[in-house]
Amino acid sequence: MNLKGIVPRTWRRLKRVLLVLFIAHFVYIIILKWVNPPITITMISNWVSLWGTDKHFHKTWAGYDEISQHAKLAVIASEDQLFPDHDGFDFKSIEKAMKHNQDSKKIRGASTISQQVAKNVFLWQGRSWVRKGLEVYFTFMIEKIWGKQRILEVYLNVAQTGDGIFGVEAAAQAYYNKNAASLNREESAMIAACLPNPVKYTVNPPARITAYRQRKILVQMRNISGDPDIATLVTGRE
Repeated sequence: MNLKGIVPRTWRRLKRVLLVLFIAHFVYIIILKWVNPPITITMISNWVSLWGTDKHFHKTWAGYDEISQHAKLAVIASEDQLFPDHDGFDFKSIEKAMKHNQDSKKIRGASTISQQVAKNVFLWQGRSWVRKGLEVYFTFMIEKIWGKQRILEVYLNVAQTGDGIFGVEAAAQAYYNKNAASLNREESAMIAACLPNPVKYTVNPPARITAYRQRKILVQMRNISGDPDIATLVTGRE
């Protein structure tokens, strides 16, 4: 067996495969600027986990103008108050989280809304360096190609908002028997309050921690509502 010939051929084939994957992902990112992602790995995993239980999978897409401005403001207040201003990464929060995680068993995250969209749409859950590296790439790409409004729209539709529930439209229907456009401030803040752990931080019935987070989010919503960049984004005038 001629190893000297096999190694270069294998490397050339690997480079072709990587190039094809890169181009395919790049095209997919461009397509998703206008076409809604059909399903994500997280959704599939959650759907499978519901097999054999009495719970059902709920996912309903709502366009940007079909979502309450309160809901948009609530998730920004809860998850990423610098969302309109950064380029996908909040480096100060990342630095603080790294320092905190060095001295604490309780891991603190610092992912922006853009990073969460990159992870939820293109990748899988986990904390490996490979996934984190890919997350950086996809975050950079959607920031450059999609823009803030599209990123926020996708986030509001793919974020898990309960056990088997994805997106604010499905949450509005499941918890309040209304559509996402009709959500008021309190309802929007309650849904946003569940986002860090939508299975533990239940909305209906509301867990104590969810109600506590809701009150904090309502205060933050009032504090950031006067920011012109946030106001422009939530009203859809980007």
